[in-house]
Amino acid sequence: MTIDRTTLRWNGWGPVKQENPLPDDAPQWAWIEEALGVSRLASTPAVALHDVRLPHSRLSEDILGKLRGISGENQVRTDDYERAFHARGKSYHDLLYLRAGKLDMAPDAIVYPRSADEVLAIVKLCAEEDIALIPFGGGSSVVGGVNAMPKSLGGAVLTLDTTLLTRIVQIDKVSMTARVEAGIYGPALEEQLQNHGVTLGHYPQSFPLSTLGGWVAARGAGQQSNRYGKAEKWLVSAKLATPRGFWTTEATPASAAGPNLNQLVAGSEGTLGVIVEATVKIHDLPERKDYRGYLFKTFAQGVEAARRINHAEIPVAMVRLSDAPETYFFQALSSSGSGGLKSKLQRMYLKMKGFNDAPCLMLIGHEGEKETVVWAQEQTEAVCKRLGALALGTGPGKRWFHGRFNGPAVRDPMMDRGLGVETLETSTRWSNIANLHDKVVEAITNAIAANVPEQNARGIVMAHVSHSYPDGASLYFTFVFPRQLDREVEQWQAIKRAASDTIEMNGGTITHHHGVGVDHAPWLGEEKGEIGMSILRATKREMDPKGVMNPGKLLG
Repeated sequence: MTIDRTTLRWNGWGPVKQENPLPDDAPQWAWIEEALGVSRLASTPAVALHDVRLPHSRLSEDILGKLRGISGENQVRTDDYERAFHARGKSYHDLLYLRAGKLDMAPDAIVYPRSADEVLAIVKLCAEEDIALIPFGGGSSVVGGVNAMPKSLGGAVLTLDTTLLTRIVQIDKVSMTARVEAGIYGPALEEQLQNHGVTLGHYPQSFPLSTLGGWVAARGAGQQSNRYGKAEKWLVSAKLATPRGFWTTEATPASAAGPNLNQLVAGSEGTLGVIVEATVKIHDLPERKDYRGYLFKTFAQGVEAARRINHAEIPVAMVRLSDAPETYFFQALSSSGSGGLKSKLQRMYLKMKGFNDAPCLMLIGHEGEKETVVWAQEQTEAVCKRLGALALGTGPGKRWFHGRFNGPAVRDPMMDRGLGVETLETSTRWSNIANLHDKVVEAITNAIAANVPEQNARGIVMAHVSHSYPDGASLYFTFVFPRQLDREVEQWQAIKRAASDTIEMNGGTITHHHGVGVDHAPWLGEEKGEIGMSILRATKREMDPKGVMNPGKLLG
């Protein structure tokens, strides 16, 4: 099962015909204006594709003919829609260019190979002809990971779209592994696995529109990673088409035969080769799922609960803790005027329970055998209550689970109204969570305040703990702000730089699961160190001597 690309937005998220979660008459707009301190939200619609002038293709008819000889006449595309769709990923930064119709970075052609052998032939052709090759799956990168960047100014760019590589090659229910082609979308993968009674359990927010190969390439994390692991944990083996030929990594359950090279593939971001196949760990379908909400008086109490749950080794699928601004913002955004959590009666009840006006919502999910889920839920609830949490039952958990992939769709209508909506993430040890949270919130808040279109305008900065481990957790930041329409990119760069510098100086990683791409490359050297970077560059030179594989990403 593949997705008809013409049904998707080339300059936004999701299907063209999806329901607008924030129509023009939505009551939330008045609240957003007040919260951001702006007198009136602007009207900033995206440019239509028929009004965009794409650059002339730099690929010769000879090269296009060779590509058609490899993959077939219909598998090589040069039309405006395909070139626009594959020009960039889906970051806020990318959308600033796409929505403005600035497509100077569009690929010269897109090729849809149907087999690993075709991929290898295309990779070798690009190496021979010195053509930049961009591996592209779902295109959901939010760090510039699939942008159609040439090797040098004026160079040709070919995007290789993997989404016809969709076969499940083998399911081994004895070893509980599956071998799968890398271009399969998340829903198609899970549908086929679940028909056999198993699951990968990897559900990132981009799940409906991202692929297996992309998850591995960016070291992605699903929302239930506490149970099923990040990509580098569930990856057993990978097969790549590289300029030097096929490379298949080791597939044993454990080995002391030198470093595990799967860890070079996970996070390689298409710079070493095209991932054409991956063997992954699978699990029996959970007998029961239980998702519940808990309200904490402070963010610190919620963080302590998450830490204790991890240290007690209670089997959880997810522990997600929103800080007070995020708890309030998403409740207000989902409210249609009834007041929701902030209604008068609820405020009175919470006040009776000792809560102020800034509680923090935690969602805890359990999946597995019935007896284990019941026991684990009792244990996590006991931990939360010992720290003063109010149990909210399964209602908040069910609402989150039902709409857990809908968040990105809110960004498009906000960008239509002159707003910026950006996210970034990091991770750090438990003892540094509070410090890093506060420092990054402060840095983003100050950077927005220094780059707003009106004197009294401001941003909304919020965060949540999204993934947790025995030694620490990730922090995921979301911020909304009024755009400076005459310097949108410069405004984003100032905010991004302030946040990233602060993360680097305060013990966080530059990225927990989004990847490096173009956006985070300037900070990678500080994190890896001089020797570490020299090892990565040497590997790149050995695997891709001419540097044609996804230039400009990861290593800059």
